[in-house]
Amino acid sequence: MLLPYSALQELVAIDSPTGYTQKACDFIFDFLLSMGYQPERTNKGAIKCATGPNPKLAIAAHTDTLGAIVSGIKADGTLVVSPIGGWPFNNFEGEYVRIITLGGDVYTGTLLLNNPSVHAHQNTQLLERKTENMHIRLDELVHSKAETAALGIRNGDFVCFETRYVELPSGYIKSRFMDNKAGCFVLFELAQRLKSMPNAPAVELFFSNYEEVGHGGSVGFSDGIEEL
Repeated sequence: MLLPYSALQELVAIDSPTGYTQKACDFIFDFLLSMGYQPERTNKGAIKCATGPNPKLAIAAHTDTLGAIVSGIKADGTLVVSPIGGWPFNNFEGEYVRIITLGGDVYTGTLLLNNPSVHAHQNTQLLERKTENMHIRLDELVHSKAETAALGIRNGDFVCFETRYVELPSGYIKSRFMDNKAGCFVLFELAQRLKSMPNAPAVELFFSNYEEVGHGGSVGFSDGIEEL
């Protein structure tokens, strides 16, 4: 019996840009526990789970996604952001975002070009989409750096993009961050199938949490692993 897609939808809905993955990893940990496994946490915060004793093969997926951090507040109260992971700004231009402050508050906004109106700025379509030409407009009545700072927003706050998760009648699922939360869901399915198979081979399921910045799967595997 296949796992319901609700597990995938729940995981996708948990914001987890690199560096802010604990809630997603907690969900994975608890999900594996509910299946009767004994998952473990690595020193880096990744999750690993053996489906049997002394696995020699590890299969990995990653929980972290692309995102951004606040890297400045402009004089008009809008935000400057720097990317987490490698993504082009044009892929996220106009996207709704959530800003998660270091104090735990959540604000919403939109990632925009500094001069988004084609009618007012003839070179809008020619402008390079990069950090200095973009900003986040907050869904708050702020007009100055001081007013935005008074909300508790500051440099280092995480910026999370809307996922747009949709399940279609055709059976397709569309969403941001299927790389690699769909992979995590595949590992859930594998865990379920191995649980019901007699004499199933032992495998280590590894959910890394720093893949988008290039070192997610570099450490943390069990000593007996021979193949990844």
